[in-house]
Amino acid sequence: MDHQTETRNPKLETATYDVAIIGGGMVGATLACALGGSKLRVAVVEPVAAPRHFPAGDFDIRVSAITRATQNVFAAVGAWDGMLERRVQPYQAMHVWDALGSGSIHFDCTELGEPDLGHIVENRVILAALLDRMGSFGNIDFLCPAGATGMQLGEDAAQLFLADGRTVEAKLLVGTDGTTSWVREQAGIDTTGWAYDQSAVVATMKTSQHHQDAAWQRFLPSGPLAFLPLPGGYSSIVWSTGHERAEALCHMPASQFLDELQLAFGDALGRMESVGPRGAYPLRLQHADAYVRPRLALAGNAAHTLHPLAGQGLNIGVLDAAALAEVLLGAGRRDVGSLPLLRRYERWRKGDNIAMLAAMDGFKRVFSNDAAPLARLRSAGLALADRLGPVKNFFVRRGMGLAGDLPGLARTPPP
Repeated sequence: MDHQTETRNPKLETATYDVAIIGGGMVGATLACALGGSKLRVAVVEPVAAPRHFPAGDFDIRVSAITRATQNVFAAVGAWDGMLERRVQPYQAMHVWDALGSGSIHFDCTELGEPDLGHIVENRVILAALLDRMGSFGNIDFLCPAGATGMQLGEDAAQLFLADGRTVEAKLLVGTDGTTSWVREQAGIDTTGWAYDQSAVVATMKTSQHHQDAAWQRFLPSGPLAFLPLPGGYSSIVWSTGHERAEALCHMPASQFLDELQLAFGDALGRMESVGPRGAYPLRLQHADAYVRPRLALAGNAAHTLHPLAGQGLNIGVLDAAALAEVLLGAGRRDVGSLPLLRRYERWRKGDNIAMLAAMDGFKRVFSNDAAPLARLRSAGLALADRLGPVKNFFVRRGMGLAGDLPGLARTPPP
């Protein structure tokens, strides 16, 4: 399949690699670090340089809820310490309740014999630590800024053409370039999914009461509203609501926004005292019809995008990276771009990811609904699940990445 879109300068040298990763975000950098120190020569191609240093008192409005499995991967590739040196926030409990009923459920790490349920980490902290670690490996070249303009998937190798005229040749191209993946489009891989009638409003908050090292989520008829703990008593909010409502919330005066947020969330954390910059992004469900082609693989949001209500998006992307790295490192003398080898990765991850997408879509449809019979049913269901300790613990352990068919890196506990 020929995807050449730009005339190249034949005088410029072609750089040869085993694996070229297109997209140097969190998933792409995780995959590179997982391959770091191996015999494979790796290139990471990224068009925009990410900041490595930022003001200590300034929070990123985009954060991720890191499961134990993802923490294990970050520790195994040597990036977790870099995150700890910057800023992370463990949470020991989670409170979830329905705005239209009395149903609620509470999770606590002590019930599982775990030190915490996970960590809330700013996306820029995750990426900065991964990029620092990536730079320590001699077998990884970070090509940034470098934009890709075309690609060819050949029988024996793939070629990636860069905007400056350079050519990258590799046995395998990996697309980790997000929901609107250029790599996926160039490969002609279709997606299945739909846009939701919601956008997520994100911001950093300060409340009069401390978050108690807990995550808080209230299900409103328009969508879930989550308060995720940050250091210093701050919280990161993710408020899923209609597109027009989200736009209005982002542009109204801060005092009015605080009043609206107080009304929506209630007084579980006291008064809404201050809010930082606000942003919004549209929500959708999307799944690639195929994860692999000869000489090509997709991982992270390039392969799947889901609703953020359970915060699993990055976590399943990191598991993609860890699983793909395990398959590639176990290839021995086999061609890392061969379809039979790549099919192992697709079979490993595709079923689990489809199940997660379906579960999050189901939760979204059940809880973003104000029909009275359904509201009563889900409220009763939350209350029942809270009383059934073994059932509740099974689901929370699964959500933490303490169960399931996990890659080896995800099973290795951090020191």
